[in-house]
Amino acid sequence: MGFFEKLKNGLKKTKDSMIGKIERILNSFTKIDEDLFEELEDTLITSDIGVNTSTKICDLLRERVKRDGIKDPAGIKDVLKEIIAEMLGEDTTIDTSTTPSVILVIGVNGVGKTTTIGKLSNQLKNDGKKVIVAAADTFRAAAIDQLEVWTQRAGVDIIKHKEGSDPAAVVFDALQAAKSRKADVVICDTAGRLHNKKNLMDELKKISRIVHQQAEGCALEVLLALDATTGQNAVNQAKQFNEVADITGIILTKLDGTAKGGIIISITDDLKIPVKLVTVGEQIDDIQPFIAKNFVNALFE
Repeated sequence: MGFFEKLKNGLKKTKDSMIGKIERILNSFTKIDEDLFEELEDTLITSDIGVNTSTKICDLLRERVKRDGIKDPAGIKDVLKEIIAEMLGEDTTIDTSTTPSVILVIGVNGVGKTTTIGKLSNQLKNDGKKVIVAAADTFRAAAIDQLEVWTQRAGVDIIKHKEGSDPAAVVFDALQAAKSRKADVVICDTAGRLHNKKNLMDELKKISRIVHQQAEGCALEVLLALDATTGQNAVNQAKQFNEVADITGIILTKLDGTAKGGIIISITDDLKIPVKLVTVGEQIDDIQPFIAKNFVNALFE
C-alpha cells in the first residue's frame, strides 16, 4: 500500500466525522444564508479546528461565496477545500543540508516520540544518510532501552549514557561520534516533560549551545512531536512548548487513530508552525513528509 493510501485510510475517521457532517449540513439547506454559515462554523469547531481558525474559514467562505456569486450550498464544499489548502501553505521539509545536520525531537511523554525517532532514522537511512541517535532523555531508563530497540530495528548507531546523566553530555558525545564516523544526521531524543518550563528551557538552551559549539553552522531542526488523537490539547501543548523552544516544525503522530485530524489546520494557521512529518501506523516505514495537497485530497475526495 502506498503512503497516500495509508494517509487516506488514516484520515478516514476524520473524513467521516468532519466532512460527513459538513455534507449533511450542505444537503439540508436549499439556499446559502447565515444559518448555514453558523452551522458550518460549529461543525468546524467541534472537528478540532479551533475557534479562531474556524471563524477565519467561515469569514473567508462568506467573502468568496459573495465574490463568486455562488447560490447552491453544494458549491461551498469546493471553496472550503480551496481555503483549507491555502491555510496549510507551502510544504516544508526537514533541513539536512549540512554534515552533520542536527534534529532535536521534543514533546511530552506518550506522544510516540521514541517510535517516531526510530521511524525517522529508518527513513533517513533509506535516503542514503548515515544517522546517529543521541539518547538524551536520560530521566527514564525505559526511554533509553526503548530507543535502543528502535535504533537496532532501523540499523543506525545510538549514543547513550546511564540513567540520570546530563542530557547535554550525551548530545556532546553524539556530535563527537558524528564527526569521527562522518555521520550525516544526529537525531536527539529529549525528556518529555513540561511541568517545569524553566528547567526545560534551560536544558534545551544548553543542548542548543553544545550543538552550535560542536557543529558550528549546522542545520538545526527542533521538531515537536504531537499526538493527533488529543485534538486541541495538542495545540495547547504546541503553544506551551513554543514559549520555551524555537520550534521549526511539528511531527503529528497517530493520525490513523483519530477523528481529530483537523488539528493540522489549527496548528498551521493558529501557530504558524509547519507540520513537517506525519505518522499513520505502527510499522517502521509509517512516516512521511507532510504534503498539504495529499492531506486535503485524502480528506475531501
